Amino acid sequence: MTSARELVVEADGGSRGNPGPAGYGAVVLDAATGETLAEAAEYIGVATNNVAEYKGLVAGLKAARELFPDATVHVRMDSKLVVEQMSGRWKIKHPDMKPLAAEAGRVFPAGRVRYEWIPRERNKHADRLANEAMDAGRLGRRWEPSGSTASLDASAARNAAAPPPSGPPGDARAGAARARAALSGTAGTPSTGTSAGIAGTPTAGASGAPTAGTSARTSGSPAARTSDARTDTGAGARPATDDGPNDGPNDGLFAAEDVTATSSTPIASGDFEAEAGALAPTGHAARTTGATRADAPASTPVQPQGTAPQGWAGPDMGAPATFVLLRHGETALTPEKRFSGSGGSDPELSAAGLRQAEAVAAALAARGTIQEIVSSPLTRCRQTAAAVAARLGLDVRIEQGLRETDFGAWEGLTFGEVRERYSEDLDAWLASPKAAPTGGGESFATVARRVAATRDRLTAAHAGRTVLLVTHVTPIKTLVRLALGAPPESLFRMELSAASISAVAYYADGNASVRLLNDTSHLR
Repeated sequence: MTSARELVVEADGGSRGNPGPAGYGAVVLDAATGETLAEAAEYIGVATNNVAEYKGLVAGLKAARELFPDATVHVRMDSKLVVEQMSGRWKIKHPDMKPLAAEAGRVFPAGRVRYEWIPRERNKHADRLANEAMDAGRLGRRWEPSGSTASLDASAARNAAAPPPSGPPGDARAGAARARAALSGTAGTPSTGTSAGIAGTPTAGASGAPTAGTSARTSGSPAARTSDARTDTGAGARPATDDGPNDGPNDGLFAAEDVTATSSTPIASGDFEAEAGALAPTGHAARTTGATRADAPASTPVQPQGTAPQGWAGPDMGAPATFVLLRHGETALTPEKRFSGSGGSDPELSAAGLRQAEAVAAALAARGTIQEIVSSPLTRCRQTAAAVAARLGLDVRIEQGLRETDFGAWEGLTFGEVRERYSEDLDAWLASPKAAPTGGGESFATVARRVAATRDRLTAAHAGRTVLLVTHVTPIKTLVRLALGAPPESLFRMELSAASISAVAYYADGNASVRLLNDTSHLR
């Protein structure tokens, strides 16, 4: 007779097209040891993401019951919809999902199963199984457990040792400290009596200012490390639309000048853009050219006491890792100004969005500077990335950390509808980066930690290269905010249009240079 024990079921499902070729994956783990006890995966033909996720849940629960029928089960999934519906907090309306939810509910008594939402990066084992099943189905084969590497990959990811932290690349405060150390002739020790200011270190393009990255440290590429992304609370600025006209040069894009493109057209208050997250008022220039430390003139370096004049000279940090940040093209939700994150319907590009993707692809092909392409897993980004990749002859790598914020119950709603239904939650969200949307969505603080960790991995992997990151409003604004050392409320003061280009360079000493923001010249 089997003994009662606690099991963990992690499940996922995916559809390449939504609906499209679909598959699921599920893993049963021992709750005490984390040991993998069983795996299940299957290609299910053409289906939606949500149907595949439910089928993964059913398969995981049945695999757990076969092992220990009397077990208590902790289900962990990155599908907010499935977790909320199976927990009884959200209604199940779709006819394809009702029988699947009922089937899942019959596997174990309700009192022995509890559900938890987890971020996608914590559900990699099941995600890999689902993708293995879809890959097998594409080749006309069945998924075979003997050929799976999902367990090994998940174990390696959990056990990967992080190098000793020395300040994340692109962190303005850490970079400023190293710059001050270089100016004082010391290695790694900031000089006294100085202040980082809002942008940390002088950026290229200022009169007499250095290219970001001058310091005594000469190591090649920054190591991947855990970020200490700031989550301090700031007053929520009033959001407004980010769909105003843009003007901005793009000569010298991705070169060593700071060039910005911002809107100069004010808008009426109450006109909101919520599609992809960080709501941004127009009319706020974010130009960083010539930014210097708050306690020093723009053209005069700080001279530490007892040292000889050194000017701006410093060791050559080599070519930076340059991230060209491309926001995806429009979807049907964009002109309607609806919240569209990673917890909703995963819409495709609209006809206008497809035209925008082709236009930005042509512009990037004409420049010829992109060496690699990394995309958010969401459909609108993958389609935009595919248009660029086709022009450049490059492959697209998917990075889960680049996905948009999960807006919980706000997904698909306009700002006005959220204000009407969840006014207190909205006020809290606007006032604090630690506040999450209604229904268990992600706070900006959570997104900042995820994006900063992704930034660290990518800068370590792509030192000296120019990489196109196809992503969303919140991740792009977060990267810019962290590079500038700006407070969280700055997310509400940047404009970022559909299919716009921004750029940040990351140097080996931890400094970052914001080179471009919201360039849409290729769309005119």
